[in-house]
Amino acid sequence: MTRSTTRTTRRRAAFAGALLAAVTLAVTACSSGTSALPGDGAGSTAKTDTVFSGAPVAKAAAIIPGSTMEKIKKRGKLIVAEALDAPLLSQQDPTDPSKVTGFDADLAKLLAIYILGKPNVEIVPPASETREAMLQNGTVDVVFNTYTITEQRATQVDFAGPYFESGLSVAVKSDNKTIKSEKDLDGKNVIVGANTPAVTEVPKVAPKATVTAFGTDPAAVQALIQGRGDAYVQDYTLLASDAASEKQIKVVGQPFTKEPYGIGLPHGDSDFKSFVNTWLKTIQKGGQWGQAWKTTLGTVTDSAIPTAPEIGSVPGS
Repeated sequence: MTRSTTRTTRRRAAFAGALLAAVTLAVTACSSGTSALPGDGAGSTAKTDTVFSGAPVAKAAAIIPGSTMEKIKKRGKLIVAEALDAPLLSQQDPTDPSKVTGFDADLAKLLAIYILGKPNVEIVPPASETREAMLQNGTVDVVFNTYTITEQRATQVDFAGPYFESGLSVAVKSDNKTIKSEKDLDGKNVIVGANTPAVTEVPKVAPKATVTAFGTDPAAVQALIQGRGDAYVQDYTLLASDAASEKQIKVVGQPFTKEPYGIGLPHGDSDFKSFVNTWLKTIQKGGQWGQAWKTTLGTVTDSAIPTAPEIGSVPGS
């Protein structure tokens, strides 16, 4: 992500090293059994059934001899750079370090199933500034980390996808029935984060709105709850995180600006990129992508499952 996660980067980097050994052992141990689905020993859940039931597995011919896919299959686990503190995206359960849940986490497990037949995932928590290096030096196979595709980054790593399109979205109080998207903001008092794209984007979509800026995300959320604004415009994934922890607000509509997230891959590995893009198309068609969204990010919005972005549709992908 190119913005909105700046405030968490230092926090993630600080504890990532301390957690790495424990998480690697715990997650690998959790998923190294014979079960083909997550949640070994915990019983089946509705979420597991809807997201992972019938998850596709690549045909043997797709695992090209000498390829990255074959290396991962022989190793028996997919090594993923993935956050541990991102609600609804990739968050570790503090009571059970082996459980990491969210949209990115579910997609990583689905990719592991596609390669291995089971969700064996080893997580290496990254900082935003270390993602390229982790791919370049072979520390991880892939990056699932709200990794915005840019042409500059694409000179150092490859991107499969985009697999999700974030951007500015709208949050309102949970009992608000009148604002359903950015189209309803005209004439309203709209809260934005100071020095964020919302400052200039809101007047474009709602020229009659009154824009009030707050210095931090927590201050903006509290202002919305207290009724000092009718809506709060911020990056979709940050608003989803806010709504997950604060039940007095909800996200409405879909992002109205574009920030395409890609799956980071080693640079120049065209076979692996093609393989991952084929997997993305397969889970989109099969419904697993939509169910992963519905049971994670979709739990805090009134909106229907969004249309997945077209693979290869942005520069750098």
